[in-house]
Amino acid sequence: MAKEKLELVEVSPRDGLQNEPDIVSTENKLALIEHIIGAGFRRLEAGSFVNPKKVPQMADGDAVFAGAPKRDEVTLIALALNLRGVERALAAGAKEINYVFCASDGFSIRNNGGTVVETFAVWPEVTAAAKAGGARLSATISTAFGCPFDGEVPVARVVDVAEHCVAQDVFELALADTIGVAAPSDVHERVRAVKAAIPKQVQLRAHFHNTRNTALANAVAAIEEGVRVLDGSLAGIGGCPFAPGAAGNVPTEDLLYMFNRMGFDTGVDLDRAIDAAQFIGGVLGRKTPGMVSCAPKWPSA
Repeated sequence: MAKEKLELVEVSPRDGLQNEPDIVSTENKLALIEHIIGAGFRRLEAGSFVNPKKVPQMADGDAVFAGAPKRDEVTLIALALNLRGVERALAAGAKEINYVFCASDGFSIRNNGGTVVETFAVWPEVTAAAKAGGARLSATISTAFGCPFDGEVPVARVVDVAEHCVAQDVFELALADTIGVAAPSDVHERVRAVKAAIPKQVQLRAHFHNTRNTALANAVAAIEEGVRVLDGSLAGIGGCPFAPGAAGNVPTEDLLYMFNRMGFDTGVDLDRAIDAAQFIGGVLGRKTPGMVSCAPKWPSA
């Protein structure tokens, strides 16, 4: 009997590196992408097209997209927060754009430059631009589980934002625990509510941070609700420049080990993913949060 497919989207080149204080060279970013593709990942966030003064680590997005391998089976995702970012991503050759909204005004004002309502004003133009440029579009709802400035975010607010997202032509909608406050019960509740409110053809994706050590449990909860696309960041690196204390994505290699053991087919080689995690840890020159990459291989050969 064939194993059920589970897609892991690798975000370390973007979300993993964006909060690093020391600029990682374009050469090392491209080497990381090579490691990621070599491990078997077929979708990855290669960079973002945001204000370079606010996120200097991502200032070389054009060069990263220009230098990254061009393979038909590999999708390089560009993140954008506004129409200008989408236009830049398209000019760089991006064929998939992840456009980010927020579920809370406090975070939206700081991260996206306006309230939630204000940021949706340009949404029809964004979707039209992406379509004209030949790129498919996904939407992410950040702070879908809680906001560092506004606190608790009501489920009804997340559903409302989700409905606004899918009012335009998106193939995928992601719920992001930007500051790592969710528990599995929150994931069950919010995924169910959003699934009930959006068209069935829009696939759901989940993005968890491990700030409070709940990310793996939350990933399992998402899977139990039918989500089959999860983000991860090799070595567990990452954070958000606009979310104080939001350190660490869920380590991809930890997700990979767990879901392999649970019988899913991810198409990713665990040993090569661990090599990639160790590579980026070496580039950063510090101990990283991922656990599987530090553990002995098991079962042993």
